[in-house]
Amino acid sequence: MAGADPRVSIDRDEVHVGRWFGVSFQRTLRIPDDGRTYPLPPGLGRFPVRRVEEVGERAPASWRATGDLLIPMYQREALWLAFDGEPWHPCAVQVGVGGINAVTGEPWGAEPTAEPQNYLVCPDQPWLDGIKAGPDVIRQFVAMPLGLGYTVEGQLTGVEAEGGIQLRVYEPKPGRFPDRPPPPTREDLLPMRLAGPAPAGAMGLGVGGSIRQKIYPDPHGLDTWDLASAVSLTIRIVNSEQYAALTGQPPPPSPIDASMYTEHGFPWYDLYDEERGDLEAARRLAELKSVRELDTERGDTTSRPEDVSVAVDPAQIRKLRPPGQAGDAN
Repeated sequence: MAGADPRVSIDRDEVHVGRWFGVSFQRTLRIPDDGRTYPLPPGLGRFPVRRVEEVGERAPASWRATGDLLIPMYQREALWLAFDGEPWHPCAVQVGVGGINAVTGEPWGAEPTAEPQNYLVCPDQPWLDGIKAGPDVIRQFVAMPLGLGYTVEGQLTGVEAEGGIQLRVYEPKPGRFPDRPPPPTREDLLPMRLAGPAPAGAMGLGVGGSIRQKIYPDPHGLDTWDLASAVSLTIRIVNSEQYAALTGQPPPPSPIDASMYTEHGFPWYDLYDEERGDLEAARRLAELKSVRELDTERGDTTSRPEDVSVAVDPAQIRKLRPPGQAGDAN
């Protein structure tokens, strides 16, 4: 068995790959799927991350063999990926959902390409909330069980066997960036948004509501990245019942809905990034159906809190500046 990659570690529920890259999986509000485009929702804390090998033979052998990681999610719950790294020493990262590239909609496994760009550069990309679906727009990641046809994987391939989240991280070639930090400045800080057949209970990511978010073009160029340095990892998503069975620990409680959050005056977020470019959305991702649209097609008329439109007062939207941009956020 290959087992866990020694370059991958977990510290306080943040996954670190080598010296320069980190990612956490943030619990968040489910955005209403009502045809509107919303600001960035808040982070409501990190999902707990466990190594599958820690739970022993209770986990499927195929998960243990590849050193997979494990997070719990409730059905129809949303998440976003928070990236961490040094502005003076970036990495490239590819993100997959159920074996589908979240930026291009192409099958997982391809090396980084420039046309179309099928990876992110972190920093400057501080987070990813969903699949790239249009100009300045993503569609939110929403957890759904495998086997029902709701996931990105199911809609594009007709099969739901992989599920989860796939990451592949590339370091820059030696000498491209410094190994020691320059004198620190306030502008160097990353923006923070505070606050085969699959095993039973396995989940994948479907499509939710629309959020204003860009995916930035690579300012360094494809030749910057050392393809031989690639570290691959898979994050398995399981439902609350399976997580408790595997780990013996209860999952975190489900977050409040967007309407209640907004009524209490808590902040939403936006970025001062008007001058930055945005990757073109792939047609195959833009045409995916959301969880709510599939519910409607199947005759499910259940009224759910996330289906209710939310009026976000502009005063509740907190502006953040991307790393390296001078000035203070409001």
